[in-house]
Amino acid sequence: MERRLTAILSADVDGYSRLMGVDEAGTLERLKACRRELIDLTVEEYHGRIIKLMGDGVLIEFASVVDAVQCAAVIQRRMSGRDQGVPDEQRMRFRVGINLGDIIVEADDIYGDGVNIAARLQGIAEPGGIFISGTAFDQVAHKVDVGFVALGEHRLKNIADPVRVYRVLLDPADTGKVVSAPPARWRAISLLSFAALLIATTAAVVAWQWPFAQRPSIAVLPFANLSEDQTQDYFADGITDDLITDLARLSNLDVISQNSVFTYKGKPHVLEEIRRDFGVRFVVEGSVQRSGDLIRVNAQLIDTSSGAHLWANRFDRGAAEVFVVQDEMGRQIADALGLKLTPSEAERIARPPTANLEAYDYYLRAEQAARTGRRSLMLEALELFDKAEALDSGFAEAFASDAHATAYVWRSAYDDVLQSALARKRAYDKASRALALDPELPSPYAVLAIMQVVDRRYEQAIASAQKAVALGPADAEAHMAVAYVQLITGNHAAAAAAVQKALRYDPNPSAIDRYTAGMVFYLQRDYERAVDSFKRAGYGSQGNGKFVTPLAMAYVRLSRIDEARATVAEAQRLLGGRDSLAAWRLGNAHFRQEDLAFILDALRQAGLPEWPFGFHGDEQNRLKGTEIAATVMGKLLRGKTEPSASPALLQVQQDGKGAFRSATQMMTETVSVKGDLLCEQSENAFGRPDCGPVYRRAKPTDEMSYTYVNSTKVFYFSPAP
Repeated sequence: MERRLTAILSADVDGYSRLMGVDEAGTLERLKACRRELIDLTVEEYHGRIIKLMGDGVLIEFASVVDAVQCAAVIQRRMSGRDQGVPDEQRMRFRVGINLGDIIVEADDIYGDGVNIAARLQGIAEPGGIFISGTAFDQVAHKVDVGFVALGEHRLKNIADPVRVYRVLLDPADTGKVVSAPPARWRAISLLSFAALLIATTAAVVAWQWPFAQRPSIAVLPFANLSEDQTQDYFADGITDDLITDLARLSNLDVISQNSVFTYKGKPHVLEEIRRDFGVRFVVEGSVQRSGDLIRVNAQLIDTSSGAHLWANRFDRGAAEVFVVQDEMGRQIADALGLKLTPSEAERIARPPTANLEAYDYYLRAEQAARTGRRSLMLEALELFDKAEALDSGFAEAFASDAHATAYVWRSAYDDVLQSALARKRAYDKASRALALDPELPSPYAVLAIMQVVDRRYEQAIASAQKAVALGPADAEAHMAVAYVQLITGNHAAAAAAVQKALRYDPNPSAIDRYTAGMVFYLQRDYERAVDSFKRAGYGSQGNGKFVTPLAMAYVRLSRIDEARATVAEAQRLLGGRDSLAAWRLGNAHFRQEDLAFILDALRQAGLPEWPFGFHGDEQNRLKGTEIAATVMGKLLRGKTEPSASPALLQVQQDGKGAFRSATQMMTETVSVKGDLLCEQSENAFGRPDCGPVYRRAKPTDEMSYTYVNSTKVFYFSPAP
């Protein structure tokens, strides 16, 4: 059974039976002409796919909800100009409903609540109007040339949860507006439309319905630290993390990831906002108080639609019983939700991650540091993981989290935290160790998938990603691993589907996952969504210019050249001028050649320079390969590097073994000449050769006679006498 997230447009003719009764032949001919001359052409223009025609109705699928709304707006605007000269009571008017939701695909048809909601919205829409769901609105606001009236939440027949409803304003003067309708007016619309809903849509909806129950969804908000010692935050965070992990192991429950819920840390818990941000029916919130060897944990389960407390409890125990508390909480919450645990689920919840409380304490501290993603704290996180693992060599979760953090260091090229080759080896080793201890953990497989695809071991990467999802169907990290693997292997549609699944469980992902999503949308040519993802990645990266630069390439494809160039300038300011096309070419060498070319072309148009620090060489003074070899091989090169002009040395033996030293860097490497380029290959840059030209300086202002440039450095030097 295939499932996917898609935009569904449902439309029908208002009062079709009445129109047929007045003029059957004329109505049918006008409907056929309307389909032929307007609907079919417009749907094709906006990349839609007509699923089926049902008398006066039509069901259409779109890959982009922006396209769906734009298509509907064009149809309704053009319909207002048709049937000129026809009496008003005989004019043909469409009602349109649009939803962005999960569907089930079977042969050429689609089913599920995603479809049903679109049909229900169509049924309550006004003649000539368009109603869209909140999930659709969240993606199209300010992206189409229409306005919106927020009609609030509305209960639709046979739909378990209330649906946010928006009416589309088609007048060009209303473009960009988002206003709220008076409650009384909305109630009137709802009551008047209800009868029409029953009459006009029941038969069609029954044909589309699929007999499956909606799964409950939940977000565990960060537990507050009520201890007098505020450094105990990590312990409260650990209680939250472990409860999320336990609940995520339940097969009939959708759980929002740690990454998203921790955006609410320290913020007031407004149920309406949480329901909107995460799309969940239930939340768990609580507090932790630790004093010496005693802990007190308060927790409550709340229905976000009503605010009702469905369950609450207080646990007063010794700190050594923290795992017992977690087990009891998980079981009691599952019971309050009416979930029946399978024997294996009950066993996994009851199984403590470690029997060593000191190891657990180090693990929690490591997780807190790693969650920041900050270069300055990643080394501390790895050291804390080492301590936890040394105390308990069977602590599978510690090894799994260690692998995840190390892979992040490796993927982010934090060579000052851990050099690339060492980070690569450590991530592989830790992931393998975690799986040896607990083969049912999804996270290590997700880590392996990322590592393997960068290493171009594509079949292994796909297998690892699929295994991660099989073990963790509600694990956002697993789905994002699938997205990255499919992105690199060129399966962009599959990558986009995986991103949507990941966002379901992690609506507010990390900067690096936003970057991945942006890349997927960019290579799918969905530039508006790429802009949104890249913007969020840049905002969420705390000034990391590496996540700012890619926004420029999406702007280029939207012909927003000035914004693209301004974005490159801002990224260069954040990165100290170090970003370059050469760096992108080297760091993304595992992409398909045509995809990488499409990326580099846009960045070039945005003004990203070929070399770091904006270096431009004089091609008339560029050395040939034989000249480079004679100048470099077997020599000691003394000089200085940009941007600080700090002293640097490159020692190269005749066999190519070399060592580079500067005020901030020291590494051993292999030096070679390839064509007319000088190449360095070390433990950095994923172990790839970093190559660049060498120039003779025509008028040096110092004693440096040559310049060597690659993706990471501009090195002015002279061979030592």
